[in-house]
Amino acid sequence: MELAGKVVIVTGASRGIGSGIALSLAEAGARVVVNYRSSAEAAESLASSIDGRAVQADVSTTEGCEKLVQAALDMGPIYGLVNNAGITQDTLLMRMSDDQWDSVLRINAGSCFRMCRAVIPTLIRAREGAIVNIASISALRGNAGQANYAASKAAVVATTQSLSREVARRNVRVNAVAPGFISTDMTDALTDAQRKSATDAIPMRRIGLVSEVAPAVRFLMGPSASYITGQVLVVDGGLSV
Repeated sequence: MELAGKVVIVTGASRGIGSGIALSLAEAGARVVVNYRSSAEAAESLASSIDGRAVQADVSTTEGCEKLVQAALDMGPIYGLVNNAGITQDTLLMRMSDDQWDSVLRINAGSCFRMCRAVIPTLIRAREGAIVNIASISALRGNAGQANYAASKAAVVATTQSLSREVARRNVRVNAVAPGFISTDMTDALTDAQRKSATDAIPMRRIGLVSEVAPAVRFLMGPSASYITGQVLVVDGGLSV
């Protein structure tokens, strides 16, 4: 129960990796604010199962971020933030529209920036806290058809490293987790041929599980990582090696 009683916000937590992270943090004793944009039923169900609170907010906007932070403060002092909200709109760059580029950057990188900006003042005042941003191995090696997504996640990594320098002296840590190919709703939609191609490229020869990403976030959020900041923990079965 290393996070017993601590209030932690998880954005995009109604399903997939975000849901797994919320569950893992709750198991560590955290009081989790389950953020969602449109999946109200799933978010409410998750929040009730972990004694958390579901909060609807569009974290790609300043107003949404401020609303979410205030809802978390209503539960008590905020200790942690997990920036997980994100989307993909994959296509080759030469076919990519302005909107496909702009929307992915706005939601993936923009929400990370805006949520960090909204929550940092309360963490600094408390002189303790942790932020974990969900990046991707695409940020570290690129991926065909994902120029927008890779760019947005590279921005998340850069934001992580820059912010970690700004707030370290106030005992606030900022790290990132970069998942590889993880089994979620999106990967479940792949064809058998696409799945085989992806699996063959992974040295461990299998797709990862949400339950293998969540503990990495829990570690970086907790006291065992008290001297770790500005780092990117890769969880990809060796894909980026």
